[in-house]
Parts: sequence; structure tokens; C-alpha cells
Amino acid sequence: MEDLSGRFAETSLYAPVKRFLEAQGFDVKGEVCGCDLVAKRGDEPPLLVVAELKLSFSLELVLQAVDRLRAADQVYLAALGTRRGRDQDKRVPRLCRLLGVGLLTVDPRLGTVTVLAEPGPYRPRPNLSKRRGILAEHGLRRGDPTPGGAARQPVMTAYRQRALACAAAMRGGPKRPRELRSLAEDAAPILLRNVYGWFERVEKGLYRLTPAGVLAIGEE
Repeated sequence: MEDLSGRFAETSLYAPVKRFLEAQGFDVKGEVCGCDLVAKRGDEPPLLVVAELKLSFSLELVLQAVDRLRAADQVYLAALGTRRGRDQDKRVPRLCRLLGVGLLTVDPRLGTVTVLAEPGPYRPRPNLSKRRGILAEHGLRRGDPTPGGAARQPVMTAYRQRALACAAAMRGGPKRPRELRSLAEDAAPILLRNVYGWFERVEKGLYRLTPAGVLAIGEE
């Protein structure tokens, strides 16, 4: 899809979204009590839908949706469809589902609407492997070596801690994996994989530190 940012006004999204909702039997009107679009269907009580229109997905748009949820039965967010904008980020429709908010992208040239998320209650499918990985890393990590929010520095993972323990034990000379098992049960794969470039094989089953390994244990 061509990037249409800057070529359209928010009002250009209104007609396609209005047609989209009218096709579902709604009576649609614009700019009602501060809402960009209000749609009503049925009586006693009617089904009330509110849509907020923006050229791009933003935090402000999400906050508007949260506010509208207090008054409407369903809320849609509608944004201009792009090739590289936020609407292409898979986390965006996931966020909308978590909030119970619908998400639409609009192409004003073609007058088309694409549904990325339907409004309504949503519970994400559990990612059990991710959950197991988080719990395992939490349990294996020694202490609390990395403060939260430290995105621009290496994270002291449990694996890195074990690799450093192996490196520190090799300070006095080459070692065999079996000599390091008390420090790391997976010492053999740690030395073999050499993720950080700290180890080198002297002969079969015997490893020593590289200059990078010496530097790593000196920095800790």
C-alpha cells in the first residue's frame, strides 16, 4: 500500500467508515458530543458504537478509545492505512484486542476499510513456551544483576553468569568441562558454543581463555 500520510485530512476517513457501519445496519452521524463518528442500531436499548478517526495510530488515539468505552457499547479506532506506519506493527491490533477496541485502516482513494481487530472482550492465547522461558530465566539468574530499564547495556542473563563463572575458574589455566560442572552443569556446551568469544580449544576436551575472556572477567 502506498504511504498516503500528509495527503489526506481526517475527514477523508469519515465516509468509508460510515459506509462500513451503514452496511451493518447502523444509523451513522458525525461529530456527536465530541465523538468523530457515532452509530446507532436498534432501540430499547440501542447498540451504540463510537469511532475515532486519526491519520496515524497514536497513544492519544488509544486514550480516546479508553474514554469512549465508558459510554459506548463498542468502540472503533480508524487510521489511515500505510506501508510502514504503526498500523503495520502487529502489536497494535493485539493491543486493541486486549482493550476490547476495534481497529480499522482506511484507504480514502479507494474508499475501502480493512478490519484489523474486532471490538469486544478478548483474552490472548497463552504463550506457554514464553512463560516457561521467563520463569526458567528468573529462577536460574543469581541475584539481581541488571536494573530494569537498562536497554543500552548487556543484560546479565543466567547463561552469561554461568559463562563468566567458567571463565573466572580458567583464570589460572586451561580447564576441561568436567572440572567446571560444579559451576555450570552445561559447562561443555558453554565452552563449545563459545557465544561470547571467551574460550578456545587447546586440544580435544581442553579449553583456555581468549584475550576477550581475560578482559571479560577483568571487567566483572
